[in-house]
Amino acid sequence: MNTTNNTILITGGGSGIGLEIAKALSPANKIIIVGRTKEKLEAAAKDLENVFTIQADITNEADIDRLYEEVKTTFGSINILINNAGNAYVHNLANDGDIYSKALAEFTTNYFAPIRLTDKFLPLLKQQNEAAIVNVSSIVGLVPGSHVPTYSDSKAALHSHTRLLRYELAKDTNVKVFELMPPLVDTDFSVEIGGRENGIPASDVAEDLVKALQEDIYEIRVGNTGLLYDNFFAATEGAFATFNN
Repeated sequence: MNTTNNTILITGGGSGIGLEIAKALSPANKIIIVGRTKEKLEAAAKDLENVFTIQADITNEADIDRLYEEVKTTFGSINILINNAGNAYVHNLANDGDIYSKALAEFTTNYFAPIRLTDKFLPLLKQQNEAAIVNVSSIVGLVPGSHVPTYSDSKAALHSHTRLLRYELAKDTNVKVFELMPPLVDTDFSVEIGGRENGIPASDVAEDLVKALQEDIYEIRVGNTGLLYDNFFAATEGAFATFNN
């Protein structure tokens, strides 16, 4: 699809992968970055061209309604929605307590919020000559990581939902559905699980997304995600053992 002259909404756009996507696409597109902290968004957008900010908590239904109305009023519409915001806890299923609360928080951000945002903006996307939804999942959506068990659950659910959404929208709409599947990335989000030492640059993820949009590659398996898929995914038990060791 065309990667110029779009109006693109990116959740979690104030830092990490979301911000790098905004940087990669902003020179030739109109970018709306969304996040919970107004000051963080404004600092992120300060030196970027064509980047606008809207403060909103995507886990809050009223905030999503307000976000939708503000987008319609200020920009008229969007034609690319990038569901990037995420939430994760490092914990152990056997030894740590309060698993339910962690899982609920992760699913609320990682799974239910993208569905709610898609529900809200899909009628606008369908009206465009060319449109796309990008859901950012993870390598652990394919093979679960024991250090982030319920985060893995939420990304696996998002992976399944994204495949089905792509299948349905391909029948009679112009809305393309992409899934961005990063490995460990060097961001503030991943510090607790070794992202600083072992993660790839977030800019690499953004570059792969732009290329995939241009070439209509719908499952974007970045870095080690692609290696894992190609070399191990056919043998599920081997993939699980390799990934968790």
